[in-house]
Amino acid sequence: MTIQGPDKFQNPFGGAQPAVQKPGNSSFGKMVKGFIDEVNMDQHSAKGLTEDFIHGGNVEIHDVMIAGEKAKTSLELLMQIRNKTIDMYKELNRMPV
Repeated sequence: MTIQGPDKFQNPFGGAQPAVQKPGNSSFGKMVKGFIDEVNMDQHSAKGLTEDFIHGGNVEIHDVMIAGEKAKTSLELLMQIRNKTIDMYKELNRMPV
């Protein structure tokens, strides 16, 4: 009887790789940083459009409102992700070893 190595197991997810990463891989950190950067860009874009509109630039009011709502929604989502991450960390700390 021979035991096959880990590379011989059939992937239950078909062709896709499982989402679990090896320890030490900072893909979650990169993902969060990328999302924070996108939220920051949305905030700056909304601010720029608002200032252009105030100073009489060629900007429509609906574009200003859409950019503002997009920035607000992305910031709220980021805050919810932060809150859930902190809750998860606290819950993991409460687990017995």
